[in-house]
Amino acid sequence: MSYCIDLSGRVALVTGASSGLGERFARTLAKAGAAVVLAGRRIERLKTLRADIESQGGDAHIVGMDVTDTDSICAAVAHAETDMGTIDILVNNSGVSTTQKLADVTPEDFDYVFDTNARGAFFVAQEVGKRMLARSRGAAPGTFTGGRIVNIASMAGLRPLGQIGVYAMSKAAVVHMTRAMALEWGKHGINVNAICPGYIDTEINHHHWQTEQGQKLIHMLPRKRVGKPEDLDAVLMMLCANESHFVNGAVIAADDGFGI
Repeated sequence: MSYCIDLSGRVALVTGASSGLGERFARTLAKAGAAVVLAGRRIERLKTLRADIESQGGDAHIVGMDVTDTDSICAAVAHAETDMGTIDILVNNSGVSTTQKLADVTPEDFDYVFDTNARGAFFVAQEVGKRMLARSRGAAPGTFTGGRIVNIASMAGLRPLGQIGVYAMSKAAVVHMTRAMALEWGKHGINVNAICPGYIDTEINHHHWQTEQGQKLIHMLPRKRVGKPEDLDAVLMMLCANESHFVNGAVIAADDGFGI
């Protein structure tokens, strides 16, 4: 006997889908049968991803979105629902970082990180959440199946790390935001949870793991390895599944034990 999570008939919006974890999340959801809305600023990258998903039998659509611009968020979500139908799943993934000591952080550095990671994440979730709330309140009895919001935080939001203190602060805000949304929206059938990934090898940081500093960091990790994007597939699918209606307000560390 095998167990299968089937997301057929669901519409999933993935922010920051043009690369890294966002790209992997979109592929994973599409493979499970969801119609995926790819959101981001790098449209050409999104077009390439859409073509690849469609070549494998998946359903994908593109919307341009700048999460630091609330007008862009509202327009993108409206466009997505006009073209694909109501959004059932949000993977709130967009994020940026800087690397420096806290004493060297400028107001521009701080705003750059918080505008995307905290403010942007909040207003994306709010815009999608408001639509989920309206659907819940107006649905005929027995017809509303609930919504799933998965915020991508970081193990740095649970355990501050040197050189990325502002990033850690922004992701700690995402963790608390997740719990606040779960508290307010859970009674409407909307489940809000967070994933806190550990060190994951993506195209953005791949070169770092080959450097002396990167190798030192790897040897500090519990199992002397970094993860791969696909290592997050199982926890993502669990939180997006129709069957996960009893999981709300969870903050799940997927860090290979680094936070222990």
